[in-house]
Parts: sequence; structure tokens; C-alpha cells
Amino acid sequence: MISPYGMEIVESCLTCKLRADRSFCDLPPTALQAFEDIKYATAYPQKAVLFVEGQLPRGIFVLCKGRVKLSINSPSGRTVIVKLVEPGEVLGMSATISGKPYQVTAETIDPCQVNFVKRDDFLRFLKDDVEACFKVAEQLSEKYHNACKEAGSLGLSHSAAEKLAKLLLEWSLKNGESHKAEPRLKLRLTHEEIAQMIGTSRETVTRLFAEMKKRQIVRSSGSTLVIRNTAALRGIANHN
Repeated sequence: MISPYGMEIVESCLTCKLRADRSFCDLPPTALQAFEDIKYATAYPQKAVLFVEGQLPRGIFVLCKGRVKLSINSPSGRTVIVKLVEPGEVLGMSATISGKPYQVTAETIDPCQVNFVKRDDFLRFLKDDVEACFKVAEQLSEKYHNACKEAGSLGLSHSAAEKLAKLLLEWSLKNGESHKAEPRLKLRLTHEEIAQMIGTSRETVTRLFAEMKKRQIVRSSGSTLVIRNTAALRGIANHN
């Protein structure tokens, strides 16, 4: 089925060909059927808000296609992007289980397909299925591990240049491009959004990209960023 946003919607988890590659989705047949019975498949356009920081939890959102950014806002109005969510991840899980408000705002970067499950239905699903509980425990443990890793990587960097270099190298690794001579990254975030990820200003990000291009470390081709000198980028990332 094709959605209004040009995406092919996978209506049933039972027939999804990508399920085996995604930890939460790879459930035993009985549990998968139970999940199928309680989820609602929905398509969202770009820049749609799934939930807002401080909102009481309505349930979980399993991202099937597209990407979502998670952000928090300070009392002064400053926005920090804490994570870019990839397909297969579950959003709002800790809030749904604890009953406490969502700690972040979730907004789509691309057109997305999301499977939504109401909070009461999800809690009942976990209570009735041990395997599903283990999957949730795995996801929560992984989220905690990744959060600590990212906080250490970006939070302990001494400069915006280091943080930006580490972010680009991380994206290259996640996209399976790190082994290539000239890794290519599809940049779908604005300089403002990248600045929100590394805790600096848009002007600083624009200046850093200009400096990297001048030093022939990166080059742009439309929305694609080509890393021409990975060793030099690692040198910036590891500078103390």
C-alpha cells in the first residue's frame, strides 16, 4: 500500500521482510501475532510531532520507516537534539512503562511509518509475554549504554570542532561507509539542527564546515557530504 507521502506502507508485522534485522520486532510467532492485534500503523509527513516533552504517555511508537529526531528544551528556550532515531527503534518506551511524562519531543525528519500501541495494551502485552519483556529489557539496556557512550563522546570533547568531527565519523560508521576511501553522508539536517546536536551555534557549524572544505577534508555535492580525508577528520576528533 502506498501512502500519501510516497512511502510503501507495511500493513502487517507478520509479513514484514525487515523484521528479522530489528531486535524488538523479531518476536516469536505467538507474541508477534499478539502485537499485531494491538498496534495501529500510521504514516506521518516530514516535521510531524509524535509526542511532546512533558506530555503524559499515550503509548509507544515503533519506527518502521523514516527517521525521527528527539529533542529537549531548556527553560531559556534553547533546543538540544539528543538522538536521531533509525527504523526498528521504539520511542516513548520508558515513559510508557513508568507512567511518567515523555522526557523528549519526537519529530519526524522524513516521511515515516510508525506503529503505535496504546499504553494499557502495551503493558498488558508485556505482562502476558515473557519473551516480549526480554526484548524491552534489551532495548532499554541498549538505550542506556548508547546514551552513556554519546554523552562521553560529545560531552567530554573540548571544542565544537571535535564534536562535529566525532559526529560525522559516527554517522559514517552507522551508515556502513567508514571502510570506504571517501565515505558519503546524506545530510538531511540543517546546520541549525547539527548545532543543536553538538551544543553550539549555527554560525559555528557553518564556519567549521567551511574550514574543513578549505582544508579538503570534506566536500559537498548537493545534500551529500563526502569525507575526502578520514585521517584528518579523526585527527580533529581526537585532538586534546
